[in-house]
Amino acid sequence: MAAPQGWDAAGGDVVPNVTEAAAPDTGEQRYPTAALALAAAPPAKRSDRRRLWTLIGVMGGIAACGVALLAFFGFSGGWTALVIGVGAAVIPVPLLVSCFLWLDRYEPEPVRYLVFVFGWGACVATGVALVVNTAGGVLADKLGLSDAIVAVVVAPFIEESMKALGPVLLLWRRPRAFSGLIDGIVYCGLSATGFAMVENILYLGYKGYADTAEQGGAVKGAAALVGIFIVRILMTGFAHPLFTSMTAIGLGTASRSSTKAVKWLAPLAGLLLAMLLHGSWNLMSVIAAAKPIILLYGYFSVMMPIFLCMVGFALWQRAAEGRLTERMLTEYARAGWFSPPEVASLGTLGRRLSARRWAKRVAGDPGAKAMKAFQFDATKLALLRDGMRRGLDNTPARRMEALAEERQLLTALAAYRQVFVGRDPQAPMAVWDGSRYHITFPDGMVRVLAAPPTPVVPVPVVVPPPPPPPPMYAGYPYPYTYR
Repeated sequence: MAAPQGWDAAGGDVVPNVTEAAAPDTGEQRYPTAALALAAAPPAKRSDRRRLWTLIGVMGGIAACGVALLAFFGFSGGWTALVIGVGAAVIPVPLLVSCFLWLDRYEPEPVRYLVFVFGWGACVATGVALVVNTAGGVLADKLGLSDAIVAVVVAPFIEESMKALGPVLLLWRRPRAFSGLIDGIVYCGLSATGFAMVENILYLGYKGYADTAEQGGAVKGAAALVGIFIVRILMTGFAHPLFTSMTAIGLGTASRSSTKAVKWLAPLAGLLLAMLLHGSWNLMSVIAAAKPIILLYGYFSVMMPIFLCMVGFALWQRAAEGRLTERMLTEYARAGWFSPPEVASLGTLGRRLSARRWAKRVAGDPGAKAMKAFQFDATKLALLRDGMRRGLDNTPARRMEALAEERQLLTALAAYRQVFVGRDPQAPMAVWDGSRYHITFPDGMVRVLAAPPTPVVPVPVVVPPPPPPPPMYAGYPYPYTYR
């Protein structure tokens, strides 16, 4: 029996149509070999000079805000307090950042986007909030109003607006950077973490240590520092990310909807809820100045339940990305781009880790790296297909961009697969053609068998030839027949 197209009957491997004419490697992602880098390189970007100047302008503005904040803190309150505040405020940052990165394990976001939102929250959002809150305090004093107005009304409005503005700009300029609720939580959470870090510098270094040490000496200043650290870091270090996660849900919902009303109303509703939650917490803090028991009541009966519910929701959403990947890639498996075991191995993190261990056992470190990249790109492909089905690419340019990205991902996946398939001596030589297995038996015969109910072994696939480019509007959102 003749071997299927694209299958090497001697080696049981797939030979995808990967040429050397691909775009050059951008250096943004490392691949196991140079050939894989060429195969998986993204298409050339347009207007590189404009993008460069935009990047310089954005990062320069963030850096300028950061320098201005440091100068303000240093010259107004003393450099000793600044050093103490920075040393204490950065302690929880690695833990919080690690939690958000761990949450985003199915489809990690580009580092440059993560750095942008963190820098935005730490520098731009904090700087604007400091100016507005200070001006609000001065105005309230002139009008004879209580400072509580600033804490309960002004601060929640400006702080939540500015923390969310960075992720909103990212969604506006780079809509493909958002693939759902998890991305919204990660981006908004990192923005809020950067904001909280700089705010804690002010509270720990200046309002905690410096102000107290000026009146009662260094020992009392250190005691005040420890007390504020316990309250603001150990007990309520999650507060700012929790508030902004309400906006994150709105942004994540908007990113996966093609309805204009949802795109506008969902982020606004999330932002209003974030402001309400933030203002309620500040109100309890103000009232607690007279009755401290109120703060404990609000913390254990309101804040902690909301926080735990949000953690559970985030974990549920993270698992949903695995389920979505498995569901969407089934369409590609029916067309022969994936084998059933490959699709099944992407459904949970446990299966993905098992697949990486298997790839390392049969192909060494290059196999593990290729499997990791295979899993990331497979998730991107599933999210892209889901976006097509939802009608997110509703302009001709976005449609063509989605088709180009789909082809690039399929080419990259075929290249990654070559690193680890056909190298397991315990697995028979077999390929999947989209409906049946072609298995080489010990007698040398190739027999065609139906797929078993449960996928059991990783096998290569018969890569279909690339279809001709479809017309601009024909057949969309199903440019290929994957059913």
